[in-house]
Amino acid sequence: MPTKKQSLLPSVNHMLNNEQVQDLIAQYGRELITAVTREAIDELRAGLARQKKLTTREQCIEQLLRAVRERAVERVRPSLVPVINLTGTVLHTNLGRALLPQCAIEAVARINAGPSNLEYDLGQGRRGDRDVHVEQRICELTGAEAATVVNNNAAAVLLILNTFALGREVIVSRGELIEIGGSFRIPDIMARAGCTLREVGTTNRTHLKDFRNAVGPGTGMIMKVHTSNYEIRGFTASVPEAQLGELAREHDIPFAVDLGSGSLVDLRDYGLPHEPTPGEALAQGAALVSFSGDKLLGGPQCGLIVGTAAAIDRVKKNPLKRALRVDKMTLAALSEVLRLYLNRETLARHLPTLRDLCRTQEDIGAAASRLEQPLARSLGKDWSVQVRPCNSQIGSGALPSDSLPSMALAVIPAPGSGKGTGLKRLADAFLRLPIPVICRISDDALILDLRCLHDEQAFADQLGKLKIK
Repeated sequence: MPTKKQSLLPSVNHMLNNEQVQDLIAQYGRELITAVTREAIDELRAGLARQKKLTTREQCIEQLLRAVRERAVERVRPSLVPVINLTGTVLHTNLGRALLPQCAIEAVARINAGPSNLEYDLGQGRRGDRDVHVEQRICELTGAEAATVVNNNAAAVLLILNTFALGREVIVSRGELIEIGGSFRIPDIMARAGCTLREVGTTNRTHLKDFRNAVGPGTGMIMKVHTSNYEIRGFTASVPEAQLGELAREHDIPFAVDLGSGSLVDLRDYGLPHEPTPGEALAQGAALVSFSGDKLLGGPQCGLIVGTAAAIDRVKKNPLKRALRVDKMTLAALSEVLRLYLNRETLARHLPTLRDLCRTQEDIGAAASRLEQPLARSLGKDWSVQVRPCNSQIGSGALPSDSLPSMALAVIPAPGSGKGTGLKRLADAFLRLPIPVICRISDDALILDLRCLHDEQAFADQLGKLKIK
């Protein structure tokens, strides 16, 4: 039998006929609002005995209206949202890696607004190849005879291995058997591709004779993997790509290079450390080179494969290619990003990844000085804000031992504030802002590296909403 308080609860139908709920139904749909209304009533019924302030039916309805509205908003709120990256890592895998230039964003919207010639040859009036929209430009930028695109570089490596070494051995130096983010390992990818891994050399030293002695009737491919996310220093030796390419040609087997990040330009021209390019690998005799589109290239997530016309033709004929192909949005964005590379003089201005990598410490420091006081005012007397030099990193496995001089806002507890253990709560408060701010805790301070801050005003405008629990 219902208690006196429970009898104050309206029915689901009564709530659905409420004028405010009708407005919510028009906005969110009857099915969703019915579900959240039922949930709100059940929750209030379960806790009504503890609700001492609820003494009338009108009060119950008022609380239910708030609950229904809040639940509806929460139910439709997307989980994938923009954030502000103040971690100091430019190509942050967890934060989406490369940012697209405006021209690429506009191209994606334009191509998705209606039908397109994705796989239609307008010149011949018949079905075409979707790679045609980017292949020629990729070849111009890398010096390759042919190219194709799949959904990421791991897929590119899988496709290459499965095409040329299915049921055969792939020779790789033991020091190049890398693991990338998410525990994806080169040996595992080889196994899934149907290949047998043949390790040669040792972790720190591998010689040409190690590869030569391993070549046999069962050899399907020689592969070199760029160890982009770590370095081995000291007593080391590795085989130059030119020698591996020559060895592969002697035995008529393909030589493939997995570059990982793979820059399309010599980063030294922009004052940055050198990263191997696909053009360099091809010039050294590689028949196939794979690399990412959303790392140093600065484009959408994809994996590019470049190489000889004969090798790329075989890759395209592999049935897996269809399973791993990219969609029209990726091709539209990639095409625009590749177009920016045709003008090297303006590239750093228009490509967000290169712009952030090239940003000077002085420029970042000026931004920090402008934001120091607004941040200090929002935090109050319990916290102290300082402008400090720091080091950013490129991220996504590129140049792991090289750093970029940067500037940060460092937040530390004020003396005597008792906030010495509150840095984690402060970091969580930044995560709860309308545009979540991702930063890091280091050396007993909350570090906000401003290298990747693109909109100072948006950051400053929401500081007043910081609530430290």
